[in-house]
Amino acid sequence: MIEETDMATTVVTVVKVGGMSCQGCVKSVTQVLQDLPGVATAEVSLEKGEASVAHDESKVGREAMVRAIEDAGFEAS
Repeated sequence: MIEETDMATTVVTVVKVGGMSCQGCVKSVTQVLQDLPGVATAEVSLEKGEASVAHDESKVGREAMVRAIEDAGFEAS
């Protein structure tokens, strides 16, 4: 019997996030990123103004992350 394995590649993408002013904002950005298909983890830093996202690059890319953050009312690049 041959066992198939998932050969997905997890990469980390850093996205600059603007417009966050509190931990509530951090939670909002974290949640919208974690809701994207293919995102394993999202760590958002208020101090750095950025999100570090571990994701399967075959399922979600930087553009989708930026769009999700902008749709939540924040700036992203």
